[in-house]
Amino acid sequence: MKLATLKDGTRDGQLAVVARDLKTAVVADGIAPTLQRALDDWNFISPQLAKLYEDLNEGKAKRTFDFDPARCMAPLPRAFQWADGSAYVNHVELVRKARNAEMPESFWHDPLIYQGGSDDFIGPTDEILLASEEWGIDFEAEVAIITNDVAMGCKLGQAAAHIKLLMLVNDVSLRNLIPAELAKGIGFYQSKPASSFSPVAVTPDELGDAWQDGKLHLPLRVQWNGVQVGKANAGVDMVFGFHDLVAHAAKTRNVRAGSIIGSGTVSNKDPNKGYSCIAEKRALEMIADGEAKTPYMKFGDTVRIEMQDANGKSIFGAINQQVSQYK
Repeated sequence: MKLATLKDGTRDGQLAVVARDLKTAVVADGIAPTLQRALDDWNFISPQLAKLYEDLNEGKAKRTFDFDPARCMAPLPRAFQWADGSAYVNHVELVRKARNAEMPESFWHDPLIYQGGSDDFIGPTDEILLASEEWGIDFEAEVAIITNDVAMGCKLGQAAAHIKLLMLVNDVSLRNLIPAELAKGIGFYQSKPASSFSPVAVTPDELGDAWQDGKLHLPLRVQWNGVQVGKANAGVDMVFGFHDLVAHAAKTRNVRAGSIIGSGTVSNKDPNKGYSCIAEKRALEMIADGEAKTPYMKFGDTVRIEMQDANGKSIFGAINQQVSQYK
């Protein structure tokens, strides 16, 4: 099943069911007005959405329309929680090595997660509005999951059942603001502006054999200004699967329906797979040459993030954005 949230002038938008080929859609207002409402009562509402999805794919649904990603908000325009992990430890290791910082051994067996801003996400084709290029504007291509209610203390073996939807993420980072914030010893805030998400969120069953062990085993393609810079496989070198991240997040608290958990920047050890964020490219340059040469994004730059199935068909639709100056 594929779900989207359409712009309708409200904060939370209007829930729509989208065809598997991403060509048509139908509003789901007779079932649930918003995605959050569906997640709040997922066991009751999701079978109804699945039936509408089946009808849409078979050409039986009424009041269908052409699906346009430009009409989409983020699947969840605001969420009760956005917790971003760092499951690709290779990325962490490279970035720390570039600044001659030793990586604690615990990072290989204890997941990293920070809690980001969840009150204001942006849509897949919305501009990334920022006030200054001096902040070090970077994209970060990731995969994320959305949960239903997860009880505190959820065991690892039970965690996968709470993963109800998957999306792609552009977790925008302001690299030049990060060092001063982390030096305060409390974490990110200003250096992590609003993230953007793919046009649709999909249920795990849509992914077939690509979804295994809490990991999505497909390449995540990243284009910067029209040039492909990354094609890292999201299932390779992912040290912690999403079930690990769910269990970690719920260790000391309940995780409520509509919580989003990110994978962190998708990163492979194979350098031929490119990069999913500029910081990793700059880290490789620092390690090799002692100097970072690749600049961060400028106003007018574009980024496109997309994942295709084995037949070359887009699964989530594309995040396709331009960086513009906020005035």
